Amino acid sequence: MPGMTDSPDPLSLAPDYPEARRRFLAAAEAAGATIRTLENDGPEGREQEALTIDLATLGPADATHRVLVVSGTHGVEGYCGSALQTDWLTHYSDTRPDYVRVVLLHALNPFGFSWVRRVNEDNIDLNRNFIDFDAGVPDSEAYDRIAEPLVPERWDDEAQAASMAELLAFIDEVGMEQMQAAVSSGQYAHPTGLFYGGIGPSWSRRQLEAIWRDELGGAESVAVLDLHTGLGPWAHGELISHERAGSDGYRRATSRWGEVRSMLDGESVSAALSGDWLGAIHRWAGETDVDAVAIEYGTVDVITVLQSLRADAWLHGRGDPRAPEATATRRQVWEAFLDDDPAWIATCNEQFVRHMEAALR
Repeated sequence: MPGMTDSPDPLSLAPDYPEARRRFLAAAEAAGATIRTLENDGPEGREQEALTIDLATLGPADATHRVLVVSGTHGVEGYCGSALQTDWLTHYSDTRPDYVRVVLLHALNPFGFSWVRRVNEDNIDLNRNFIDFDAGVPDSEAYDRIAEPLVPERWDDEAQAASMAELLAFIDEVGMEQMQAAVSSGQYAHPTGLFYGGIGPSWSRRQLEAIWRDELGGAESVAVLDLHTGLGPWAHGELISHERAGSDGYRRATSRWGEVRSMLDGESVSAALSGDWLGAIHRWAGETDVDAVAIEYGTVDVITVLQSLRADAWLHGRGDPRAPEATATRRQVWEAFLDDDPAWIATCNEQFVRHMEAALR
């Protein structure tokens, strides 16, 4: 993970969650934003620091058009999102039209951000947690078939080789696309497994629903950018819609941003998900027109990403995340979802700045 300098470039990746938060809050204060902090009183950070969602808002509270930008839905991915938010506050916040309200949500999943994990304190993937739990959870039949080799009992070289052979055999049987869907669509039966959706609404979900009500409720229109990394070509930011092509929301998103790919129609680098929060917005939005996309910035190949998630799940489910050897696993996750090459974050940011300009219209 990158080293910290006395006067860091606001666009550089912070070395840890406390420094990312410090940079974001300093930039927000300098931009004249109103700051609100929501503390998660349950878990502790990797350095025993407080874990918080921080909101920086600019513009009139009664604005008819509002923009929401979220970082850290998947913890570790927040290092990229935080850098983009911080740089925008530092260099571009004065481009906001006076009549538009901007809400920057920093670290929706502060636990994963701090521990360099995708998941939260309960091993929940937040983008699998926004289902209607009262209606029951989706079945996990496909995931069940590979649950054990994905996160085996042991994580020595022999166990890794044997479990990977099982997974490769599954890929040969069903194909890579079906493998990705089986693993990543969301499962609710294996609490220490991958892409676990939980048994009820998480703390982060409850906070986000309240933030929407308090900060975005009553607007005529809201543009949403949810910042992600880990899928697709290096530094390319694919715009992913969580609506079907041809729907009103999809048409508005393409009108605003240009090329948008529908996750539900199989156009995207992402498999169709159960429980993603962008797909749940319609339950909160009422009469508000919502144009929402996830930006997915690519890093490395999907097998490398999967290997990092397997190692991380084993470490936190069956190992010791404070053991000295845990540092190597965190580094493995970091390198799967982030790139220390300054050209990577600069390329991501060029796209983000354009997308923010479109969101503000």
